[in-house]
Amino acid sequence: MIKISGLTKEYAMGKVKVPALREVDMEIPRGQFVAIMGPSGSGKSTLMNILGCLDRPTSGEYCLDGEDVSKKSDNDLADIRNKRIGFIFQSYNLLSRVDAASNVELPLIYRGMAAGERRARSIRALESVGLSKRSQHKPNEMSGGEQQRVAVARAIVGDPKVILADEPTGNLDSRSGEEIMVIFQQLHEQGITIVLVTHDPDIARHSERIISLRDGRIISDEMVEEPLDAREIIVGMPEPGISA
Repeated sequence: MIKISGLTKEYAMGKVKVPALREVDMEIPRGQFVAIMGPSGSGKSTLMNILGCLDRPTSGEYCLDGEDVSKKSDNDLADIRNKRIGFIFQSYNLLSRVDAASNVELPLIYRGMAAGERRARSIRALESVGLSKRSQHKPNEMSGGEQQRVAVARAIVGDPKVILADEPTGNLDSRSGEEIMVIFQQLHEQGITIVLVTHDPDIARHSERIISLRDGRIISDEMVEEPLDAREIIVGMPEPGISA
């Protein structure tokens, strides 16, 4: 699904070029669940921006689903982002003045989809993340975990080939974070390719493969022998508001 070869990204700081990625090679098969880890400044965000077609490499090749996208036009990249990639961010990035269903519809509006079909798909996506009864609530009427589930529904409503999640549990308490990981593991079981950036090694262990970056290079790439099952972890957690 994802193949990058000799990927390099440099940023200009005055007359000095600062490397963020240094000739990175990586392949992610279709349907794999991968976690990317590394300290601040390791190149994680730069790599995710390139994988999400939000930025271009200075050199090297990026193939998505067999197609070299590293030299596509801006319009082509926008179309790829809208139709092939689902994005999930730490800060949710929801529109505060509209309800959950309207937030989830946004990618479909850019596709020119008819209003009735948009709303039906939005409701189905919200149902899939356990929010069927919250479709008419605005973000400020929801908990952080519910807002992130709305963001997940928005990411999957367009049936993307790849989901890119940047610290999706970073603003959540432990239980809400595990609830999000349950959804990711269910999506993985459905065959969706997932790339997740996290600083939390326990969150990373919910995936089946962990890639670690440092100074713009991959320093380790290992399969997870026994991934953590978020559903089992939640069973052992106290209900919200109940002390353990």
